[in-house]
Amino acid sequence: MSIDVKKIGEKVEKESRVLAGVRSEIEKVIIGQEYMIERLLTGLLCNNHVLIEGVPGLAKTLAVTTLAKTVKASFRRIQFTPDLLPADLIGTLIYNPRSGEFTTKKGPVFANIILADEINRAPAKVQSALLEAMQERQVTIGEESHALDDPFMVLATQNPIEQEGTYPLPEAQIDRFMLKILVTYPNRDEEKKILEKMAGSAPKIEVEPVIETSDILRLRGLTDEIYMDEKIKDYIISIVQATRTPEEFGLDIGSMIQYGASPRATIFLAMASRAHALLQGRGYVTPQDVKSIGMDVLRHRVIITYEAEAEEKTPEDIVAAIFDNVPVP
Repeated sequence: MSIDVKKIGEKVEKESRVLAGVRSEIEKVIIGQEYMIERLLTGLLCNNHVLIEGVPGLAKTLAVTTLAKTVKASFRRIQFTPDLLPADLIGTLIYNPRSGEFTTKKGPVFANIILADEINRAPAKVQSALLEAMQERQVTIGEESHALDDPFMVLATQNPIEQEGTYPLPEAQIDRFMLKILVTYPNRDEEKKILEKMAGSAPKIEVEPVIETSDILRLRGLTDEIYMDEKIKDYIISIVQATRTPEEFGLDIGSMIQYGASPRATIFLAMASRAHALLQGRGYVTPQDVKSIGMDVLRHRVIITYEAEAEEKTPEDIVAAIFDNVPVP
């Protein structure tokens, strides 16, 4: 097995240059926010969806559009609004009076990378249409199903629920996002760099496309090859199990958890841990990879009770307690 790990390590070292090129292009525009950039790349490597939450003005949309510019792939931005209709997203059937036939007009969801901007401002019917695209990677228009492009990933931004004019996303849809990341304010030094670079009437920063869809598919295959020891697999299972039966792990937080994480969380945590290891330049997964990415995989999958809310506990508090108490291999 050590020989295999060595070969994987050599592949990772080679591909790290490709990923470094993507990062350097993004960092031309985005100052700081290394955490957000790394999580977006994790979603790209795993061909899965990422939900980005933060107050307006933190470069959420800019980060996604910049990432899309580094990839030679189709990209569409969809601005979600309360009056958006499913047909505006997936497309519709158009009647031709001359031929008497209906033709399919595909919507903006038919692209490799989708930016769902302010996703929590759209009504339930639109969310249902997007749900099929995210999970089945197809959409149904009329009586026909149409497969979406490969790769296909939704990078969605949302403002905090407390803000006016937003709707909470259904749990079923939130669960389809591999990662939910919380974007915070830049520090003082980063903000000064932002001021110096962006405080102009029309700042122009060119971003070059450095990878193609074939590169993404190759990197995705390499991500699947990253070695994961049986002890790491057991550790991931223990983490997810602890969200359902915390008392088995010596945690007195059962009354604060309404629903624990589903098996999808186990799958996503394993995939994201492999991608995190690849981004760190390693061909094998360590417990620290699981810890580093675990909060982003689990924070939106642990549903807390009213009792936890009354005690001002958050899902992040619950997940942090689990990571602190589950034995590390």
